[in-house]
Amino acid sequence: MASLKDEAQAYVPQQTKNIADLEAVDVNLALEDREGKNNDGEVFKYKVIVVNKEDYRVPGKVLGDLKSILEKKPTLKTFSVSKKGMGLNTQYTVIPMD
Repeated sequence: MASLKDEAQAYVPQQTKNIADLEAVDVNLALEDREGKNNDGEVFKYKVIVVNKEDYRVPGKVLGDLKSILEKKPTLKTFSVSKKGMGLNTQYTVIPMD
């Protein structure tokens, strides 16, 4: 059994990554719903894909842009996401790859 000190030193807070952290994304990955709490304790919902047992958040803007791309190119298999800014000022660009 580990001590409190050992556990505290080894502790890594759970953090959801962002889809923009991935080099390429397969359009057929399953989208899952998650819930979290903000700093005020209010519950919010968000969507993720799971890659190598890690959650990557998928902003609604990415889903909307991907929908527009798929309307023009329904055979699209992979894409990437570029991210600029932070917080509420974050801008995402979906880039088709094939």
